[in-house]
Amino acid sequence: MTYVVVTDSEFDDVSVEERILAPAGVAVVGAHTRDVDTIVRCAEGARALLVGLAPVTGALLDRLPKVELVVRYGVGVDNVDLEAATARGVAVCNVVDYGTEEVAAHAAALTLATWRHVPILDRAVRAGEWNYTSAGVIPRLSESTLGLVGFGRIGRDTAAGLAPWFGSVIAADPYAPADGWPGNVARVEIDEVFERADAISLHLPLSDETRHIVDARRLATVRPTTVLVNTARGGLVDVDALHAALEEGRLRAAGLDVLPEEPPAADHPILRHPRVTLTPHMGWYSEVAGVDLRRIAAEQVAAWFSGQRPRWQISGPPPRDPVSRRDPIVSGTHVDSEERT
Repeated sequence: MTYVVVTDSEFDDVSVEERILAPAGVAVVGAHTRDVDTIVRCAEGARALLVGLAPVTGALLDRLPKVELVVRYGVGVDNVDLEAATARGVAVCNVVDYGTEEVAAHAAALTLATWRHVPILDRAVRAGEWNYTSAGVIPRLSESTLGLVGFGRIGRDTAAGLAPWFGSVIAADPYAPADGWPGNVARVEIDEVFERADAISLHLPLSDETRHIVDARRLATVRPTTVLVNTARGGLVDVDALHAALEEGRLRAAGLDVLPEEPPAADHPILRHPRVTLTPHMGWYSEVAGVDLRRIAAEQVAAWFSGQRPRWQISGPPPRDPVSRRDPIVSGTHVDSEERT
């Protein structure tokens, strides 16, 4: 019998996946691990992997020669070696359209919360301090500029939600097509976002090109009243440089839903900084989005084994379909300008 293995996910069971795949004659095994040896033991003979954050390397695929499909729970595929998968004839899919609304809402919430110093003032009131100026200066939104780095689905929804509050909106995205660019959003280069924006929200995938796109050089160009929000990928930000900018007063505040290491080390200084608002990589989450994530991932597995090209296949060969074999898909990491869980 054909079976697939869930290496790791945010969920305790595989009931949603089973509901989708059982009618297709595909069994689901939940390994619930990122340990390579355990994955190999559970997936011996499996033809597909459903993965959360477990690394999928060429070495792992060599130990699982029957695997022909990897589906990532989420948009980002930086934990999957696409080149290695393609070289071994393994197709890779992600899930793009399951939590757009949730991430955009979370980015907007973090932007407004950090802008208005809500977490700082909440802690101050609980400590017995009743002083609206204790957190420092708060610029007026209507006299300020919102900047977005990455302008795909989530970036555009974030801009649409926040635009009524801000005086102007600018965005940078080298991948986004010019067609359909909103007239109320000025298109600029990335460096200009850091130089001009008073609030910066990140909406990029993580790749060799975008890793540490927020570094000491760019943080040196921001205004001291600027706030930075990241709901995309932790690796986009050099956290040490960010911490230094906050310590030196070169950045007013930051709201981070993602970090390079998750969860972070207990002694990481970013955890103790009073001007950093942190959430545990949950921007994508709502009860409905969680079900959608699992359903869409499983539907792609079902499509693959029925000989149909999965909707969000981003690399590798087409499914084995002797009746209507299609051309291979060119390997690549950029499906949209968004990066989710």
